[in-house]
Amino acid sequence: MEKMARVSTALGGNTLTGRTMFCHLDAPANAISVCRDAAQVVVAGRNIFKIYSIEEEQFVEKLNLRVGRKPSLNFSCADVVWHQMDENLLATAATNGVVVTWNLGKPSRNKQDQLFTEHKRTVNKVCFHPTEVYMLLSGSQDGYMKCFDLRKKDSVSTFSGQSESVRDVQFSIRDYFTFAATFENGNVQLWDIRRPDRYERMFTAHNGPVFCCDWHPEDRGWLATGGRDKMVKVWDMNTTRAKEIYCVQTIASVARVKWRPECKHHIATCSMMVDHNIYVWDVRRPFIPSAMFEEHKDVTTGIVWRHLHDPYFLLSGSKDSTLYQHIFKDASQPIDRANPEGLCYSLYGDLAFAAKESLISSDSNRKPYIGDRRHPIFFKRKLDPTEQFEYISSSSALSVFETDVESGSMDWFVHTAKQYALAGRPLAELCDHNAKVAKGLDRNQVAQTWTMLRIIYSSLGTVSSTNLNHSMGKGSTTLPLMNSFNLKDIPSGLGSESRLDRSKGESRTENILMDSSSTLINNEDNEETEGSDVPADYLLGDVEADEDDLYMMDHENPHAEEQEYSLPQEAFPLRHEIVDNPSALDHLQDKADSPHVSGNEAETVSLTPVESFSLISISHSLYENRLPSDFFNPIVRDTLLFYAEQGDVQTAVSVLIVLGDRIRKEIDEQTQEHWYTSYIDLLQRFQLWNISNEVIKLSTCRAINCLNQASTTLHINCSNCKRPMSNRGWICDRCRQCASMCAVCHHVVKGLFVWCQGCSHGGHLQHIMKWLETSSHCPAGCGHLCEYT
Repeated sequence: MEKMARVSTALGGNTLTGRTMFCHLDAPANAISVCRDAAQVVVAGRNIFKIYSIEEEQFVEKLNLRVGRKPSLNFSCADVVWHQMDENLLATAATNGVVVTWNLGKPSRNKQDQLFTEHKRTVNKVCFHPTEVYMLLSGSQDGYMKCFDLRKKDSVSTFSGQSESVRDVQFSIRDYFTFAATFENGNVQLWDIRRPDRYERMFTAHNGPVFCCDWHPEDRGWLATGGRDKMVKVWDMNTTRAKEIYCVQTIASVARVKWRPECKHHIATCSMMVDHNIYVWDVRRPFIPSAMFEEHKDVTTGIVWRHLHDPYFLLSGSKDSTLYQHIFKDASQPIDRANPEGLCYSLYGDLAFAAKESLISSDSNRKPYIGDRRHPIFFKRKLDPTEQFEYISSSSALSVFETDVESGSMDWFVHTAKQYALAGRPLAELCDHNAKVAKGLDRNQVAQTWTMLRIIYSSLGTVSSTNLNHSMGKGSTTLPLMNSFNLKDIPSGLGSESRLDRSKGESRTENILMDSSSTLINNEDNEETEGSDVPADYLLGDVEADEDDLYMMDHENPHAEEQEYSLPQEAFPLRHEIVDNPSALDHLQDKADSPHVSGNEAETVSLTPVESFSLISISHSLYENRLPSDFFNPIVRDTLLFYAEQGDVQTAVSVLIVLGDRIRKEIDEQTQEHWYTSYIDLLQRFQLWNISNEVIKLSTCRAINCLNQASTTLHINCSNCKRPMSNRGWICDRCRQCASMCAVCHHVVKGLFVWCQGCSHGGHLQHIMKWLETSSHCPAGCGHLCEYT
């Protein structure tokens, strides 16, 4: 091992000296504990139980407590604790459920003192009272905590957490009678040792088992907890209800937490699996550790500070069968590997840029900005002179560039999200409603998009003539009902013999078939047809060249021998009986004698006033026969990609939900998930929780559908036996009673059920609300003071 730094610390006459060092153990360690004078450490495990002396240069084995030819399971330890007042007193938690005390002052080789066999399953944790020499507390897998008086043979108190598996118990350092217990169901309970019948306080701390806890050595009310949800949380217990004041997100399940002495906001953690390192966090800077120790090659199982008043020496044991002493000067600095720059947009468009102070100050071309607000981000604003890392002087400058309030307004986003209809109606109605909403907010392009989607994907038979005429009205800004081309390019004399001429410069006569047989509407005056408001470009085709494909004309030799053309009869299938409408034909009667309509007039003729017949019907027949149902899907896909690239994920997601399976297969799953997460994040930033939840429910992406379920865990206790309920139903597995009985009407609650978290009694929401209007006591008669909030 390379030479490490040597540290000396003076502690009230005693001097701690040492360096980073380790020793190999005979077996993996499960727990370690240090004696009061910081000169010895005990290591316990399934196959090891030894005491080592901490010398200046190395660990020296002093005593092996596993004696006898056939050591019993009492030597197989899950936890060990060394009393901080009596240096000869040890206690271990055995895997067979036995709590064992050890007296190092015994002259014999076997130092075992007392056995307590009251627990039925593995004991996970033992803890001595900080000031009472003979008081020992244990927590077991059987769900019970027991308080032992070492002067007696049996426990003096038994505490039932009414839950499975107690994972940790810790006496409060400042409060004589209080201890905390953590459970596998995520709860933390506070107990008074004088009252074993009921806990003083209970709260849910983590989503999953809580593996460890530790009281702050200086601040009386701070309790740190770590759980399987990879979080370390700090709770303020001085308030009426436990208040989470800090939260650190780690990368693996947290197995141990230990506050750092003399450093109020520093806490050391190690993981239960995957991650082998030990981290020291500043809870005020929860995103990156202050220090990291990377010596262990397997999971760290125990950490302890060498002395209660020394912040520089940390001891650890591991499954890699090593015992380490870590010195803070040898710790690695994750901040050195962190990206020193950051860029972020705020909800309203403000831009924040953080970088090293030296980089920004050295930029001579940087112009001062009035809106700049600077303050360091990483570590401390003012360096603490007592901090071990004196050489760290890096800080960041934060520049905030504010956008104009008017231009950055997002009111349109909120109004659109609140007013859009995404489900529950026919497609045509959804599109019309959303187009109206977008139009009302002056978002004309989005409104036009919804109108196009209605035309493309909804049946024309369901679209009223009023909507069609409105879409084709004079001055309308909506898009054409069909892809368009000019009427002058429609072959003349449909249904009779005529010649086709595609020349752009000549005006040709054209006849429009108006009847299922051979009736023609004729116009010959060079003026607009009566009742026409819009050019006929709004009728058929994609672009003007598309009728080449539609009619399969030969463009290579347009002036060759022109063929006579007649439209096949099956091109106009009879959809229904055409009813004559004399009022619609009267205004054309005057021109019935002339068989032709001039070219200029043909360009502006419109047939929309004719209620009994519309060219839209003809175009729909051609559309149905010539185009597949998913013909427009690539165009719609490109439209959604365009909106997403422009930053309007709201429109992209809304269309995706409304169209559903019609368009989903055109867009890959990863892109859809990105759109959904971006839109949901925006909705939640604006606190539109209900709309966000609706989008999650209506999403077509599997990864999104489970978002509102993954982080929601409901733990229920039976109102009769107070034991946790299973997830299989409302019948308790233990007492076989229905847990959803209304305490007011005494009937089974089949709908909305509300209950008190303190006493577990409840019932119908309306019944409980009415009861609590006149009484604050539980309607079940348990005497608990219930509160409905």
